[in-house]
Amino acid sequence: MSEINKANIICDVKSLIAKSGKPYDMEVIDKATNIAVSAHEGQKRSSGEEYVCHPLSVAAILIELGMDSETIAAAILHDVVEDTKVELDEITKEFGKDVSALVDGVTKLSKLPFSTKEEQQAENVRKMLLAMAQDIRVIIIKLADRLHNMRTIESLPEQKRRDKAKETMDIYAPLAHRLGIRAVKEELEDLSLRILDSVAYDEIEEALALREGERNTFIENIKQRITGKLQSIPIECFVAGRIKSITGIYRKMYIQSRSFDEIYDIYAVRVIVDSVNDCYNVLGIIHDMFRPIPNRFKDYISTPKSNMYQSLHTTVITKEKIPFEVQIRSWEMHYTAEYGIAAHWKYKLGIQRKDKLEEKLAWIRQFIENQKDVDDAEDIVRSIKTDLSSDDVFVFTPKGDVITLPVGATVIDFAYAIHSAVGSRMIGAKVDGRIVPIDYEVKTGEIVEVLTTSAQGHGPSRDWLNIVKTGEARNKIRSWFKKERREENIQQGKSELQRELLRNGIRLPEEKMQEFMVSQSKKQHCNTLDDFFAAIGYGGIILSRIMARVKEDYMRLAKSENVPDNLVTATRRHYNNGGVIIENMDNCLVKFARCCNPVPGDDIIGYITRGYGVSIHKTDCVNVPKDISASPEPERWVTVQWEDSIRDEFKATLTIEARNRNALLLDVTTQLASMRVMIHAMSARENQNGSVFMNVTVGVNSLDHLQSVISRLLQVPGIFEVTRSGYSG
Repeated sequence: MSEINKANIICDVKSLIAKSGKPYDMEVIDKATNIAVSAHEGQKRSSGEEYVCHPLSVAAILIELGMDSETIAAAILHDVVEDTKVELDEITKEFGKDVSALVDGVTKLSKLPFSTKEEQQAENVRKMLLAMAQDIRVIIIKLADRLHNMRTIESLPEQKRRDKAKETMDIYAPLAHRLGIRAVKEELEDLSLRILDSVAYDEIEEALALREGERNTFIENIKQRITGKLQSIPIECFVAGRIKSITGIYRKMYIQSRSFDEIYDIYAVRVIVDSVNDCYNVLGIIHDMFRPIPNRFKDYISTPKSNMYQSLHTTVITKEKIPFEVQIRSWEMHYTAEYGIAAHWKYKLGIQRKDKLEEKLAWIRQFIENQKDVDDAEDIVRSIKTDLSSDDVFVFTPKGDVITLPVGATVIDFAYAIHSAVGSRMIGAKVDGRIVPIDYEVKTGEIVEVLTTSAQGHGPSRDWLNIVKTGEARNKIRSWFKKERREENIQQGKSELQRELLRNGIRLPEEKMQEFMVSQSKKQHCNTLDDFFAAIGYGGIILSRIMARVKEDYMRLAKSENVPDNLVTATRRHYNNGGVIIENMDNCLVKFARCCNPVPGDDIIGYITRGYGVSIHKTDCVNVPKDISASPEPERWVTVQWEDSIRDEFKATLTIEARNRNALLLDVTTQLASMRVMIHAMSARENQNGSVFMNVTVGVNSLDHLQSVISRLLQVPGIFEVTRSGYSG
């Protein structure tokens, strides 16, 4: 059966090439196919199918995106260097430097030693970005590779599926968004969400399916009305319907706490015309046909998104009180909106006048430039999450220039986005003419003026590292301290390290401590101890992220070197941390996992996270392996227990199912108030059957207290069921 599969996929690739009508170099593609089939002979995927089916499927995705012959050949060969005996030199000899460079850019650094999976992931991303700066086709191949892997992920173990889905949501979907490849970005997000929150995914999918007939009728009617009106003008146009992605609906329902009916842009109509003038003419006609909803108009033509997206968006409402969104764009804008940077190959956009590809890719080189002084490779992954976020704000300089920043960015981020020198000399800021605090978060449409000083020696504050949102600003601040304050950094780093060592009970004779610290500095890629101290001082190395590994090394050293007991006993006791007793942890940060929200009385277990202390889970939490000894890193699970007397308040989220009626919300809040229970969050959504679901996050001090709250809520008329949820808002 797998041989038939392989033959079918080879036929599909050739069929797609024929349908594309593009002059592909079939000799190169056939040669790549033959080498891949031979090299992967006998290899199977976890699903049991022939491994070569994967690179061929990746090639098929890229053909649909309109990529060129070199990209298709590289996609077919993209795993041969990593997973077979074929060497990169052989690829260079057979296909030339361009295909070889593409294959090398996609190949992971799996053969090099790394301390953690996170470090390996970060270094692979760093390599990919560097290769991407040289040739953007590297990341397009990688996105197609990840898309096919996510389509066929069901055969992997559950934890691996979740890890892959989270990595996809954090790294690859933002990259697809920033490159403007909408279809790939939305499918990656939806496939990831289906794994990370299957209940919510199914709920939204069911809601869409229930209204499919009604939706199709509505959209078809609107399309006919708009088409008829525009043809009578006449304006040449193409009108199509669009449904918002499941992830897009999820963000609004569960993050912005809206019901399905409160999302106005689930349904949309897209109007494609020939020119920019026609876009604005159509906008006026649409507003004449339907009543526009206030504050729901966005002009992305005059102010394009950071991923090159241009369109007019307006939300209007029919006489039947049904809201829907209308997107208006030209054909060129449409190609860019659908295919992003890949439209350069599919439609050759911009070549008539001058090739704008380099201009469009300037952000990649800027992103790489911002990362060059980052000592902690994991920061790159965090920067992708923020700097390449799908949510942007557009802020103006006093001269009218537009600065695009992620949502949540501050005036400090704005200053560094203008220039490093502006950020370093910043002493304050004005927004729309008034002075604002240094941590003020900018909003779309605001005019920001940065106040600077010319005083010599002035620079940023270390506190800014905890305020800024963008990786660009954070890295420029660190770079300034690294260059301008080395001696100060060394002293600061020594002080911070000594404090952390004492707090964690790491004590050695002086000569042993020197030797131990030298070994730790080398693990952080520092040439000398002073470089290590300086990196800690300016924030290049975050101690909270490395202390777990330092402590592990210390314990191994203490055993092998027979360090006196009085120096290691501090690490062998049980310590109290915020109401929880943790074995072998001294005064560490404790957080209660939001996936299960444990409260005193629950059976619990601890997990040592990377940089965030110990996360406390219920033992029956879905994220706790059933067999810890068989988990990927069993040593990170630690024994914990509740302290005997706890006075802290703990959050717990309850899901209430009830018959919808007047004053239901009032009765629920009154009942909780009578018990003196604090309400931290509350949301509700109505079902079509007349029932309502309410999520209420309350403060309790024990499992018994929580059971008492549930019992009292069940006494409220109309409530059928009260269950404890895992997630609190």
